[in-house]
Amino acid sequence: MNKLTVAALIVLAGTLLSCSGGKREVVIYVSEDQVFSEPILRDFEKETGIKVKSVFDTEESKSTGVMNRLIAEKDNPQADVYWANEPIRADILRQQGIADTYISPGASSIPAQFKDPKGYWTGFSSRARVLIVNNRVADKPQSIRAYADPRWRGRTVIANPLFGTTTTYIAALYILWGDAAAAAFMDSLKTSGIKLSTSNGESADQVANGEFDFSLVDSDDAVNRMRQGLPVTMIIPDQDEGGAGCFLVPNAALLIKGAPHPENARKLIDYLLSKETERKLAFADCAQIPLHPGVEIPKDIKQFESLRPMNVDYVRVAKKMQEIQGFLKAWAGY
Repeated sequence: MNKLTVAALIVLAGTLLSCSGGKREVVIYVSEDQVFSEPILRDFEKETGIKVKSVFDTEESKSTGVMNRLIAEKDNPQADVYWANEPIRADILRQQGIADTYISPGASSIPAQFKDPKGYWTGFSSRARVLIVNNRVADKPQSIRAYADPRWRGRTVIANPLFGTTTTYIAALYILWGDAAAAAFMDSLKTSGIKLSTSNGESADQVANGEFDFSLVDSDDAVNRMRQGLPVTMIIPDQDEGGAGCFLVPNAALLIKGAPHPENARKLIDYLLSKETERKLAFADCAQIPLHPGVEIPKDIKQFESLRPMNVDYVRVAKKMQEIQGFLKAWAGY
């Protein structure tokens, strides 16, 4: 075999490897809002030269579309990485045998509470469940239990508990307090005349315009209204000794089992779990809380180290969400 033939074969092998995606691309399915996730992925492209092919959830699919697509593609994986906007769906994929193990070396300082112990998913950049309170309220509530206080009868609102992070939070209370105490709390909300909204964003707007005194929302809903100069304050609930703690909803990154581009997938996961990504998501409008210590953040974001987080197992929360669906439907009048 002459030198020209050998050189041609080397070029051909490199071309085939590149075409197979082994060197130059990675495919990611994303549940985090595109407006926040896409800039991170574009930065990864610029910094690594690896082309990112992204599939985003739509508003209509409510963060379940790409998860269901991953399940459908289980026997013929098309994606390399899944960026979940909370760990519940990431763990569902673990249970389905769709996730593969990967422990990112840069994520060692992320607390163990926000990781699968075997490395099937790792959390980063969290939202918090907080109280948004209208500034006219002098004695501001400090606990989720304020919903049951008679002095706020008819003056509170919450997003429909059948959907989104409100469902997750209630399931966490069931884990933390036990079924009987959590169900009694939910019944007390009805007695207090609580109103239901269609979303956390609507609840935040209703508090900001003075229609209600306070609501439980995601931290980005509260921070964004504060950044707009609206008359609201964000309260991190249940921070006293013995309190329930603040429920955190991190993003989660996981490697897809049988990923077509596993090396590039690991590089992307490392990037998502980095301190720099957490810094960017803190300064973005999603106003997320870094889980790494020592990350630069804006003044209106809380350091994770300053919080008393709710100590719950997200796998148990996922299971409990399914168990209480019937109760929540009846509670909401469905």
